[in-house]
Amino acid sequence: MSNGVKLSLLFFIFFFLSSQAVAADSYFNNSAEKFVSGITNAATGWVELPKNVILTSKKEGPIYGATIGLGMGIMHTVGRSVVGILDAATFFIPTKPSVNPPYVWQDFSRETSY
Repeated sequence: MSNGVKLSLLFFIFFFLSSQAVAADSYFNNSAEKFVSGITNAATGWVELPKNVILTSKKEGPIYGATIGLGMGIMHTVGRSVVGILDAATFFIPTKPSVNPPYVWQDFSRETSY
C-alpha cells in the first residue's frame, strides 16, 4: 500500500470512527429528544388532571378521587407543564427528560414523578 492510502485510512479511523463523532450524534439525539418531550409535555400537561382523578378513584374510591385526586391532578398538570417548558428551554443541555414517564400517555396507570 502506498503511504497516501495508509494515511487516508488512518485519518478515516481517527476522525469518522472516533468517540467524538459518536458523541456528536448522541448529543444531537439527546437534545432533540429533550426538546420534543418538553414541547409535548408543555402542551399535554392538562391530561394529568383526569389521569390523577381516575388513578386516585381506582385506588381510594370515587369521593377521594374527586377531591384529593383533583388536587393532585392540578398539581401534576402544573408540574408537567412547567417542567416541559423548562426542558424545551434548556434542550441544548442534553440530559434525559425530567418527567417520568416521559409522556403522559406512557404507562397511564402509573403516577408521575419528577
